[in-house]
Amino acid sequence: MSRLATEASALWSGLQARLQRLRGSDPTTPTTPTTGTPLIRPSQVGVDRVLVGAVLGLLAFGMVMVYSSGAVFAAKKYGDAAYFLKREMIYALLGLGALSVATRIDYGLYRRLAYPLLFLSIFLLAAVLKIGSRAGGAIRWFRLGPLSFQPGELAKLALCIYLAALLARKAEKVRVFSIGFLPPLLITGLMMGLLLKQPDLGTAAIFGAVALGLLFVAGTRTSYLILAVLVALPAGWKFIVSTPFRMRRMLAFLDPWAFRRDVGYQITESLISVGSGGVAGLGLGDGRQKLFFLPEAHTDFILSIIGEELGLIGVLCIVAGFTLLVWRGLRAAVRARDVFGTYLAFGITAMFGLQALVNIGVVLGSLPTKGLPLPFISYGGTSLVMSLFSAGVLANISARNPEPHEGLIPAARHALKGANRRLDVGPRLVVEVGRRRSPNP
Repeated sequence: MSRLATEASALWSGLQARLQRLRGSDPTTPTTPTTGTPLIRPSQVGVDRVLVGAVLGLLAFGMVMVYSSGAVFAAKKYGDAAYFLKREMIYALLGLGALSVATRIDYGLYRRLAYPLLFLSIFLLAAVLKIGSRAGGAIRWFRLGPLSFQPGELAKLALCIYLAALLARKAEKVRVFSIGFLPPLLITGLMMGLLLKQPDLGTAAIFGAVALGLLFVAGTRTSYLILAVLVALPAGWKFIVSTPFRMRRMLAFLDPWAFRRDVGYQITESLISVGSGGVAGLGLGDGRQKLFFLPEAHTDFILSIIGEELGLIGVLCIVAGFTLLVWRGLRAAVRARDVFGTYLAFGITAMFGLQALVNIGVVLGSLPTKGLPLPFISYGGTSLVMSLFSAGVLANISARNPEPHEGLIPAARHALKGANRRLDVGPRLVVEVGRRRSPNP
């Protein structure tokens, strides 16, 4: 535990130091005399294989568990035990294609697409309330025959890109309330409001937490963040108590067994499932709660079946996978080539980490029930494809691709081509173009 705390402290310190350098506080970085463009360039070091390996490992684990947890339900409802597995395989292939493309596209492109993606996401979040399909009491999907699309998943990445681009542009102005703090909070609040209309309280809470986390990393005054939390808490509580079914869910969270046959049914079945697995589990495929006791076990509560069939060992494997993903994501943020990449990597990593944390907390009864899938594990097309694409963006940031050489004089562009190669860490090679002038001519 102490080693983990030390590693986390080192990552945080490295992130703050990296941001200071990227903001231009390091006066030792040589620049061209004509444009001020840095001559020191981070070089192509290759995609983080540990990061990609963690993502692929979680994906493979999820494919197995989607079949195991959903086969009985699929056989009864669709007459095909492999129905969910076949669809998940199609989504996985699309997602792997998206992962491959995102890994190869320089992430600097998203900075120019920040506002178009933001406006598109807001439009889709508003449109789904009018023409979306209702399922389970929520309106979150566009459906066209067998295909469906959940705009909230696109909005996760769009919000991270927008906040990263905005905070990178504002620089030190982020400490000014009306310039650097209020605009991102208003946009985030608008998206949260549209999500609450669906309703999707879990995703809305994740949006707010990621926005505040990015603002904190960017250097916003702590008093502003405390003020935002103090305003949000009463509003959130009023939102819960003003809606009868949400209030019953909160009461069921406090005492699920008192609502065993009502709103507490799913969480009590989840606790029974996890508890019956013990340390080693009942065996893959031998779970009993998926036999129509735990509703739609292949979606948000898939971790319950993992706990039942693979026991504590299986749950710890999932926790280890996400811990590895978050660690390498923060490492990519610390080593990003520019401040936009740092913020974007931090936002995507926080989105993955918080969503996994909330899902695990709900399944184990530590948090009120929310409709949040477990990334890469739970069944769901839009969630899987967008999660893999976001992981590809994170992998591209980890590669620290050289920035385009616009603005450099031809001699400098030629000198930088193939220069500054290094493996992973260590001092950078400074390329000087032309003859060194004597300090005393």
